[in-house]
Amino acid sequence: QVHLVESGGGLVQAGGSLRLSCEAASFIVGINAMGWYRQAPGKQRELVASLTTGGVSNYAHSVKGRFTISRDGAKNTVFLQMNSLKAEDTAVYYCYADRQPPYSPSNYWGQGTQVTVSS
Repeated sequence: QVHLVESGGGLVQAGGSLRLSCEAASFIVGINAMGWYRQAPGKQRELVASLTTGGVSNYAHSVKGRFTISRDGAKNTVFLQMNSLKAEDTAVYYCYADRQPPYSPSNYWGQGTQVTVSS
């Protein structure tokens, strides 16, 4: 059963832009935050950006000023606008959704979408 559906990855030249989307299945209720992690080959997965339902956002230092996370709360969809992309942004990007107790499971993950930035 698909829980989070991601789209928008691809190949782009350095300096270009991409927009990732992630929609949570309608049966997933009680989401308090959504966001994106990424994992490059040979590296650990790292948080890229997150956004709470209260509107609080958080960004990795490496993407501040270039990436913007936003959300369509009515559709449980989160977006990641990525501008001024660099080769080091190349990674598989994973969407996630967090829920607090009493909801279980406490988080869901997308299948990942590849972002490749050519220099």
